[in-house]
Amino acid sequence: MTDSVTSDSVMTIDGEAVTGEGAFDVLDPATGAPMGSAPQCSPAQLDRAMRSAQRAQKSWALDHEARRKAMHEAAEIMRNSAPELGPEFTREHGAPVQHAVGQIIISAAWLDYFADLELPASTVRTLPDRTIEISRRPIGVAAAITPWNAPILLAVWKIAPALAAGATMVLKPSPHTPLTTLALGRLLSAALPPGVLNVISGLEPLGQQLVSHPVPRKIAFTGSIPTGKAVGVAAAHDLKRVTLELGGNDAAIVLDDADIDAVVEPLFQSAFANSGQICEATKRVYVPERLYRRLLDALADRARAARVGSGLEPGVEMGPLTTDFQRDHVEDLVQEARAAGATIAAGGNRLPGDGYFFEPTVLGNVREGTRIVDEEQFGPALPVLAYKDLDEAVERANATMYGLSGSVWSTDLQRARSVAARLETGRVKINTFGLPSPDAPFGGVKWSGVGVENGPWALEAYTDLHVTEIGVGSH
Repeated sequence: MTDSVTSDSVMTIDGEAVTGEGAFDVLDPATGAPMGSAPQCSPAQLDRAMRSAQRAQKSWALDHEARRKAMHEAAEIMRNSAPELGPEFTREHGAPVQHAVGQIIISAAWLDYFADLELPASTVRTLPDRTIEISRRPIGVAAAITPWNAPILLAVWKIAPALAAGATMVLKPSPHTPLTTLALGRLLSAALPPGVLNVISGLEPLGQQLVSHPVPRKIAFTGSIPTGKAVGVAAAHDLKRVTLELGGNDAAIVLDDADIDAVVEPLFQSAFANSGQICEATKRVYVPERLYRRLLDALADRARAARVGSGLEPGVEMGPLTTDFQRDHVEDLVQEARAAGATIAAGGNRLPGDGYFFEPTVLGNVREGTRIVDEEQFGPALPVLAYKDLDEAVERANATMYGLSGSVWSTDLQRARSVAARLETGRVKINTFGLPSPDAPFGGVKWSGVGVENGPWALEAYTDLHVTEIGVGSH
């Protein structure tokens, strides 16, 4: 597997291994050096993938039991392959290898969940002059574009509901982290009929060509707000459906009754897991003035204790950022905040060497109007902000065009639920953090997205409603 992933990666089109009409380097974020190459999909190969998906969709949609069996088999393949795929995931992404293996294993649960999830039964309404039957049909071919921060998980979030609904898919991973996804496409071809899942790769304009292609009727995209807007505009020209999961600037509100010793570790993990490269990571913390110094110091101590290094080294807690441009972005935000008077309670600098490492950083004495508070840093730098009263904290947390997620930390559940109800987000967590469940909707409001992933809502998003009306006296 190692050689095939790093030096001879191929696409999966119509169930076959396909080389590209060219290739591009994939870099190891721990060293900045190439660790392999990925195929560049040509327009003709994209057309072939779309035709394959279109051809396979009719038969795939007809047999629900065959779909269920194939998806469970695919999930088992993922679990069995995780130990082998994990190190390659780490080499292209940077995550500690135990987290890489874990992401692949956890992702398989989405295939199992959707394999057993039933579409709602047909609804029948009887009127004096006719009977109305309402059902759902697969949308046809879907196209998906996935990001570099959680490439396998966010791919399966799209693959699983699409295939369960009877749709087929053409998937394009980020060019920064395509190799593990390409390898997964080859592995899953042992379980899925040819054309059901096609995995291609390439630099732009491949993403634009995918979105504007006439075959797919649905586009599923996870990524930045600017790119998501561009995807939405391009899809609108052909009236395609879209699910857009975009950025977040998630606020954590610590209430004045919180147990600071108890919240430090989960708050730290919610902000710094995956080196902060999580859409719904905690991006800013609001804490009452009387608890401010204590929480700031505790988070700073925890940041200094975190072990940073290559994800292949034992005991490493945080790897590099996945791309050099994201490391540079975090560095710029921290430097601007420092210049504006912020205090650096911990970290604040890139680490020496050619890798894309940045110290876990905690900032104090910072307010709105500073980019690291107003924008999504998507990296290991966390501003901590003091507030005078709770209404003020809620207002400040909501004063953004982001609305993905947020959290409330308190020993009083009733108070916490009251605050959570006022946050303008798609998801709120109380005294917890971590991965969404496959059976709960995940999506944002405002600029953080359109539509949701996961649960029956995602399954329905890969279908069209269909109405049959039968007149009285029909036989």
